[in-house]
Amino acid sequence: MASEKKESHPLPDVHGARELPSVIVDGYSLQLRDKDGFIGDQASQTAFRTLLERWRQKRRRKGKDPLGGRHSKDLSKAALDEALGAKEASEAGDVVHAAIEEFAEELAWVIERFMRQPSWKGVERIVIGGGFPESDVGERAILQAAAILQDMKVSVELARICHETDDAGLLGWVHLVPPPLLAHHDAILALDIGGTNVRCGIVKMRMKRAKDMSKAKVLRREKWRHKDDKPNRKALIDRLAEMLEAQIRYCKKKGIRLAPYIGIACPGLIAKDGSISRGAQNLPGHWESDNFHLPSELCKRIPTIHGAPTMALMHNDAVVQGLSELPFMQDVTRWAILTIGTGLGNASYTNKQVEAG
Repeated sequence: MASEKKESHPLPDVHGARELPSVIVDGYSLQLRDKDGFIGDQASQTAFRTLLERWRQKRRRKGKDPLGGRHSKDLSKAALDEALGAKEASEAGDVVHAAIEEFAEELAWVIERFMRQPSWKGVERIVIGGGFPESDVGERAILQAAAILQDMKVSVELARICHETDDAGLLGWVHLVPPPLLAHHDAILALDIGGTNVRCGIVKMRMKRAKDMSKAKVLRREKWRHKDDKPNRKALIDRLAEMLEAQIRYCKKKGIRLAPYIGIACPGLIAKDGSISRGAQNLPGHWESDNFHLPSELCKRIPTIHGAPTMALMHNDAVVQGLSELPFMQDVTRWAILTIGTGLGNASYTNKQVEAG
């Protein structure tokens, strides 16, 4: 009697995993250059603030700055949205509109360049994530960029990410958890480490509600704007451990079956051994050092979770944020994400064809 052949599934149990059960990560953290440097730098939130400051300088030469005395990088999103949404025409609104139009052109140009890359060939939809699209200013810029791409005959759809940015960078981890852990636990711990903020949360899989984990939910979240505190690398890791320990205590108190697993999302190119090859320049300290391994550092501080040895895996933050959209990308084959934050994160994906049963 012939032995029954078991169906094998790739297990996302290595750092920076590219092949997952239902999707392949074709590429991420692309660093395209032109004569002025990395082209992604021209479509970041930092770049928008720089453009806004230039437009304000032009107004200052003619008289009073309509947006006041604070530098553009220090203006809140709410203040810019207020200027943009004023019912009557104003100089402040004109300045913000001008910056949006110029930024939209830059964003469209950057997207056109990405679409020429082999790992982006055939991309049908680009999800825009990061903090920028959560404002009216950001949403307007994305709509204008979509119109410019249409005029450029670049056939791709732009869509805003479904979840709050603070949640998306945590939710994506449910698609990276080794499948054996999913069956016996309710939730996982996830970290999203950016150049400005750190987010630490408990993510419930809620697979009984939806097997594709489209109903996964961030149950509890803590956010720390580390850029204000300017910690060194050790101080940042100590604080990460404290944040995780607080979430572990909460799960124990509430009787939540927490998996012995920590998902760590951060900028840069993540090697299979969990080191960062490049792209972590916005993080405090030297994260690309051969002597530094964040997953191991966290496991030293948190060796067990609810009595089981801790597994800590690391992946790129744009990849993880993009994976939060996976259940909603099943109507396309090739898709991508751009995260507009301190820098411009990027990742592209191909959905695997699932045969009907």
